[in-house]
Amino acid sequence: MSRVVVIGGGPAGVTAALRARELGAQVALVEQGRLGGTCTNDGCVPTRVLAKAARLMRDSESFGTYGLETEPPQVNLQRLLARAQQVVYGLHEKKQLRGHLERAGVEVHTEVGRAAFVDAHTLALGDGRRLVGDAFILCTGGHGRQVSFPGSERALTYRDVWTMARLPGSIAIVGAAHTGCQLASIFASFGSTVSLLEIGPRILGREDDLVSEALTDSMRQRGIRVLTGIAELSAIEEAPAGLRLRFGPPQAPDEVQAEAVLLAVGWAGAIDGLGLQAVGVQVERGYVAVNDYFQTSVEHIFAAGDVTGRMMLVQSGGHEGKIAAENAVLGVGQPYRHQIVPHGGFTDPEYASVGLTEAQARAAEPGCITAVVPYADIDRAVIDDLREGACKLVVSAENHRILGAHVVGEQALEIVQLVAAGMAADMWVEQLAELELAYPTYTAIIGLAARRAVHALGVMPLAPQWSALSGLHLTEWERRDPYQA
Repeated sequence: MSRVVVIGGGPAGVTAALRARELGAQVALVEQGRLGGTCTNDGCVPTRVLAKAARLMRDSESFGTYGLETEPPQVNLQRLLARAQQVVYGLHEKKQLRGHLERAGVEVHTEVGRAAFVDAHTLALGDGRRLVGDAFILCTGGHGRQVSFPGSERALTYRDVWTMARLPGSIAIVGAAHTGCQLASIFASFGSTVSLLEIGPRILGREDDLVSEALTDSMRQRGIRVLTGIAELSAIEEAPAGLRLRFGPPQAPDEVQAEAVLLAVGWAGAIDGLGLQAVGVQVERGYVAVNDYFQTSVEHIFAAGDVTGRMMLVQSGGHEGKIAAENAVLGVGQPYRHQIVPHGGFTDPEYASVGLTEAQARAAEPGCITAVVPYADIDRAVIDDLREGACKLVVSAENHRILGAHVVGEQALEIVQLVAAGMAADMWVEQLAELELAYPTYTAIIGLAARRAVHALGVMPLAPQWSALSGLHLTEWERRDPYQA
């Protein structure tokens, strides 16, 4: 029986350990702190609690519209942070990860400090013990990327949010990817004056243009100052308002003053102190380099999750852990590359995507078509008075398959799951268009976008007079047979 040692107790590590046991291996799992990983303990789970509170604050603004008369709510930060911690504890109680692993026969070592390779088959734990394995799976996750410049020690990270004594009256957030945009949206909803700074030309630079542009417009309408294309960070200094963040080239410097500065400038692999160089594991750009079998440069050492720098999502980490375990126990034979991975952020409004952006799709197939539907076109958005946002479908003109979907608006992350399922099932857009989706729902926007895509593809016979009505929109519940005149 082979012995597999898994390092890291987040989604990738737990999944890898359980799958290796299912395949008959003897398994040990090592975690330097608590099981559950960054997401459960101080990442997306508690952040989602803050986003829920921010959404309730927003909803309270419409009480009068629906005949509800009450005083506007105020944020009690300490009670909110206590609720976030309560939810984290609740999820630990629900999951019972240690008990689940041990019942499956996994040998669990937690709170052992940093583990490091002594040689290619021996791992030294922080408490002095050593574990020997035939194969290893690195699932150590990641951490906020550190940047060093004068005064950078004055800046907060996302982890400092959980120990804040009070809400800052103003905050400057550097980095407008997933974490930065979520925190900017949350703090703005709580009443802070927010500046969001991004070195790239646009916020959420990896997302489709629709997502980036819609979120930028929405944030500015909510009073968030969005600054893109800034040059290097120069310094953080004491100032009358609290802190002064200097940025830009020396010949044309600029600055933002705020009570607090928070850096959200990327996510690096947690590889420090593992002794990877000593055993020959290759590292690239701060991540463990792996092939499509999640195998490192050392034949019997695999890696999965954030430490690889690939998708860096909970759902992806779990899937990678499963594949890595199968290849570690059964022998290399199952390659995998991420293709259909729905993802997004709990900003206000939410955003979500799956598949290719329009730019990526056009690079591969210049003739692909897009269909964009504004939220104001669906009845549920009118009923709820949440008309902000849009949905874009990107469709192949060659085979009518869905190449990507991008949504900004209420329940965007729930909506995009439907498209992901359709893509995984290799559905034609015509099939998606013919789904009888419940009414009135936000998800119905997908059916409406799909029917517009079918029209754009020209597979539906139309009279010339009808085709000339270029501005005519389909209604949400309208049905036409694409195969009959």
